[in-house]
Amino acid sequence: MRFLPVNLTTLLVELDDLDQTLALFASLETDPVEGIEDIVPAARTLMIGFRAERLTAERLAGEIATRDLSARIAPSDQLVEIPVHYDGEDLADVAQLTGLSVEEVIRRHTESTFTVAFCGFAPGFGYLVGGDPALQVPRRKSPRTRIPAGSVALAGAFSGVYPQASPGGWQIIGTTLEKMWDLSRDPPALFQPGYRVRFFDLEKRAVAISTPATKVVDPGPAEFTGEAVTLKVLAAPMPALFQDLGRFGKTGQGVSSSGALDRGALKAANRVVGNAAGTPCLEIILGGFSFEASGRAVMALTGAPCPISIRDASGRTIAAETYQPISLEPGDVVTLGHAPRGMRSYLSIRGGLTVEPVLGSASTDTLAFIGPDPVTAGTILTLQTATQFLGSVSLSEAPAFAFPASGEIVTLDVIMGPRSDWFTEAGITSFSGQLWQVTPQSNRVGIRLSGDIALERKDKTELPSEGTATGAIQVPHSGQPVLFLADHPLTGGYPVIGTVAEYHLDLAGQIPVNAQIRFRPVTRFADVRPHVRDTKARPPRNK
Repeated sequence: MRFLPVNLTTLLVELDDLDQTLALFASLETDPVEGIEDIVPAARTLMIGFRAERLTAERLAGEIATRDLSARIAPSDQLVEIPVHYDGEDLADVAQLTGLSVEEVIRRHTESTFTVAFCGFAPGFGYLVGGDPALQVPRRKSPRTRIPAGSVALAGAFSGVYPQASPGGWQIIGTTLEKMWDLSRDPPALFQPGYRVRFFDLEKRAVAISTPATKVVDPGPAEFTGEAVTLKVLAAPMPALFQDLGRFGKTGQGVSSSGALDRGALKAANRVVGNAAGTPCLEIILGGFSFEASGRAVMALTGAPCPISIRDASGRTIAAETYQPISLEPGDVVTLGHAPRGMRSYLSIRGGLTVEPVLGSASTDTLAFIGPDPVTAGTILTLQTATQFLGSVSLSEAPAFAFPASGEIVTLDVIMGPRSDWFTEAGITSFSGQLWQVTPQSNRVGIRLSGDIALERKDKTELPSEGTATGAIQVPHSGQPVLFLADHPLTGGYPVIGTVAEYHLDLAGQIPVNAQIRFRPVTRFADVRPHVRDTKARPPRNK
């Protein structure tokens, strides 16, 4: 068992195999350690987030080191059957890699009973184990940029079904029309950890699909009290997104937290208008956004400093300031200019905007396609009319840091690990010793970087998928890093050389295209040494 640092509040526990991983996961679920916030199981690892004020990494490692890893999880009585057209692009390649005929590959796949080991990568993506060992094949050397939803695929010891179109490197052997992820179900993911799964060939039989009982979620009628004030969106060069502080506790279904990329700016926007800190705001990229208010309201804009102009019903135009409460009257048209620095601004309205939460959050996850629809020109937004507590407005808010501009250099502190030891000395040196250009391919999923010297790996083997944290700097085969932001996949299959310190994540979310990043390691890579207490003096655990 190894304990590898991810960031200041996250550890990666590396184990010998999947059985040990699932045994430790079950142990921590049954008998939790106080202070653990989240656990992401993967093929040979558990990524564990914890509260630093209640638990240290050393004490957490000590607690885990005493756990029994010999237990095995009892299989679930839930069986899901998946109809498949075995027409995958890689079916012939899989046959060649395994030395089997295409017919034999199909037979062995349909005669296997799989178990959902864990979920990750994307919402509803279940990693299935227990298939015929003869079907174990490596990922494709060159991952596809787009794999269609419903693709049935193999990689290593796993089988799986892609819930939505996404990039991927698994070997596609067939397709299914079954929906792996459906928000009208409760739970939305068809595959849940522990469920048994069988595939059948549609060409040979057609039967009803045995799926777990589901419950349709009915949000009920929307409440309405009084006359609603609306905002009519007149211009949105880039769609604005509803964001709050994130969607937590859903990792078991492969759902990451998402949320505002500059959480400090979102909280400040809400304090300026007297809202609760986590009230949903609009995240606006690079300005250009415009709307007309139908009634009286109070707004604020924080984050990237867009110039604000307000034209009233008489045609008079005035300027307003960011980080200050701004009163609006009926007919006022608010227009945001281009932000000269930073990337994202946050628009709050006193009382909040009416938005339907999805899985407990109003955040829009652009990778998983979860959350409210993007806000575009013509959208009508309604202010909350229900009575709720509102605080006093704040007049003393200010940016937490200087927003970077295109062409400037931004320094980000990095916690080295968990896979720094996969890189050569030259790779580690070039990671922190050169500047990395932010490319136009960057988005809420991650910042794609380009450097003069590609990062050199010394370990060329394939990394089993493992959990990734926001701020993780993943290095694909190209040697050009990707800095994961809030909408990143929950698990990844490339080594993470380091992770941006949590206190610099807001800054990372404001770095514009063509800025440059310098990574400054604030720790050296080393395994976390567990602090094991005297187990003889330790009271027995409650069962």
